[in-house]
Amino acid sequence: MPSKTYVQVQKIRAIGLTVTSCDRSVDFYTQALGFELVSDITVEGQDYSDLQGITEAKIRIVTLQLGDELIELMEYLNIKGKPIPKDSQSNDIWFQHFAIVVSDMDRAYAQVGSFPIEPISVAPQTILSDNETSGGVRAFKFKDPDGHDLELIWFPGDKGQDKWHQNTNRLFLGIDHSAIAVSNTEENIHFYRDLLGMEVDSRNLNWRATQASLDNLPGAKVRITSLRPAQGGLGIELLDYLVPGKGRPIPSDWESCDIAHMQIELVINDIEQAVEILRENDIQFVSPRVVQFTDSGSPYRKGCLVKDPDGHTILLIDY
Repeated sequence: MPSKTYVQVQKIRAIGLTVTSCDRSVDFYTQALGFELVSDITVEGQDYSDLQGITEAKIRIVTLQLGDELIELMEYLNIKGKPIPKDSQSNDIWFQHFAIVVSDMDRAYAQVGSFPIEPISVAPQTILSDNETSGGVRAFKFKDPDGHDLELIWFPGDKGQDKWHQNTNRLFLGIDHSAIAVSNTEENIHFYRDLLGMEVDSRNLNWRATQASLDNLPGAKVRITSLRPAQGGLGIELLDYLVPGKGRPIPSDWESCDIAHMQIELVINDIEQAVEILRENDIQFVSPRVVQFTDSGSPYRKGCLVKDPDGHTILLIDY
């Protein structure tokens, strides 16, 4: 059972990803996937360096919006980060994607396929109807120009949040969740639910040929646990691969400036208490302190970057 805590994730503000070139990534996300530009700023100084755990960081941050959701493209202007390993697979623990909801899978698949993507899935896959949680859902996984993992997802009428079923003429609707590969489901539930106050939304087991074709992993069998903030909205999925088993762990020397870096931004109701609880539970910190921002360019007042039990980076923020 969850431990008693007053800490609670209010919402997921954005998903951040380090990119080689903001210009290239902006072109891809706006033209291929329908995102719209919100802001384009360059930040530097001790506060931002402390937040990301990078000495003398100078970062261009471009914020893009799709529906109600945001992503932040982060280009380190003075540091060349390590690329994403070419042989990455969906069961490697560093795997993380975000799922873009579409109103028409065939049209979306055709549009995305006209851009320089690297497919993961053989083609869009339809989960069989005997899967109570996900039956009828259609999905397609692929990589963006930097090698970040993405998913197109379409929900039938009886699946997904109500917002995905509103009448619209838009093809790309928003972001439903970010999915992360994990080595131990229960340890991550303890982190996200018991320590940070998120709620378990659903549990599921995906397997058979459709999952193998979706992940390009022979015999893939994955235990999926979905968590969302109490107020709903963008969520987190834990992907625990039972077959072919756990992949490679996140290397200890990967940093925020490396291209594989993604961070989920959690708005916390009490960041100081959250940090205290996480320190008591031996959670790894990237930021040496809770960073307070006074400049008008910052979208939040306080921030602290931490790592979940498997090393995925989580940015705690407080307005």
